[in-house]
Amino acid sequence: MTDHPGLFPTFFLSGFECSTFHWKHQGRRDLVAETQHDTKLHEDYALLSGLGIAVVREGVPWPLVDHGGQVDLSRLDPILDALEKCRLTPIWDLCHYGYPDDLDPFTDAFTTRFADYAREVARYVSGRRDGPHFFTPVNEPTFYSFCGGEWGWAAPYGTTRDTRHRLRLALCRAAIAAVHAIREVVPDARMVNVDPLVYVVPPRDRPDLADEAREETFHDTFVAWDVLAGRLHPELGGSPEVLDIVGVNCYSFGQMEYREDGPHAALGPRDDRVVPLGDLLGEVWNRYGRPMIIAETSGLRDGRPAWLRDVMEECLAAVRKGIDLHGVCLFPAVDMPDWHTGEWLHNGICDLERHGDELRRAPYAPLVDELRRWQRLLNRVTRLDEDPNSDPVDLNDVTRAAHAMNFRSDRDWS
Repeated sequence: MTDHPGLFPTFFLSGFECSTFHWKHQGRRDLVAETQHDTKLHEDYALLSGLGIAVVREGVPWPLVDHGGQVDLSRLDPILDALEKCRLTPIWDLCHYGYPDDLDPFTDAFTTRFADYAREVARYVSGRRDGPHFFTPVNEPTFYSFCGGEWGWAAPYGTTRDTRHRLRLALCRAAIAAVHAIREVVPDARMVNVDPLVYVVPPRDRPDLADEAREETFHDTFVAWDVLAGRLHPELGGSPEVLDIVGVNCYSFGQMEYREDGPHAALGPRDDRVVPLGDLLGEVWNRYGRPMIIAETSGLRDGRPAWLRDVMEECLAAVRKGIDLHGVCLFPAVDMPDWHTGEWLHNGICDLERHGDELRRAPYAPLVDELRRWQRLLNRVTRLDEDPNSDPVDLNDVTRAAHAMNFRSDRDWS
């Protein structure tokens, strides 16, 4: 078996909810502050180090550091210090559902400002730490376009499908410009382009909506990645090298029943219309042939261990069929609030428990145990050593495990 080094020092990754959207009826939100990740960086990163996780999705809050085009990145200093101390490699999210108040995403100025900002971030972080350097220019342009372009949840508060399509294209144009700007500074920078992996079916009593459901599954899901890859709108400068690493977000609510208005309805775990995750991963691999990661995945409450088990079995079934999977990101590392209600979702590696003004981290032991089990099965570290970046993951270990365990994709989530 020939050498197959991975992109990352560990197969398991994690990350922190870092949305900075301008939210309906509330104004600017900062989820890093709402979860107190900003004041508990060392504790949060030490948790990941102790779990054998060396890669973290971390956000740069564009609307909070870009003031009329003047970019002040000093708020990254404590993050960079904590990353260095805990020996973690970041994947920098540059636009996580938020942009500066003085910008209109449908203008050329938006693209230019975003590219300038991305270039400054690349210069700043590459001057503070050695590579490799990873960036997600725009997180989930497809979901962001629904959220801000059709459902009216966040700025720019669009409420039509046409606005959604225009917003997605604008976000992709900005992302492509950012990739080129980043590589002016860091030529070998790698991009992780993240979007949800979804499957949509018609309601049982509306077979007439089958074409719409199929269109969303097999076309709409891939539009942003297609633009970044240069398959659609090549005049924007996309290419396979711009798309680079495909990050797929996998949640149970990604399999849905079509609704003509508003968000679709999630399928239940025993719905006979559910399709195997491994098959969906294969669709992405066959379309692009690019390195892949599960960029986000998590279950809810006491279903978290079972969800991780199912995702891992499906991932290994897909690896056995040949997809080039470089990691699985347990997201988030600490709990996050429901954007609408503020209630804790209990979907993280750690739950959050309020003690006065403090949100204490409480690792969810059954999920940690399940993570440890998979680390052992894949011959992965369970705690970081002094130099976790000395050797990338040997993906042959993952491939051998996939063939040895011989998992087959199935519809069963339990």
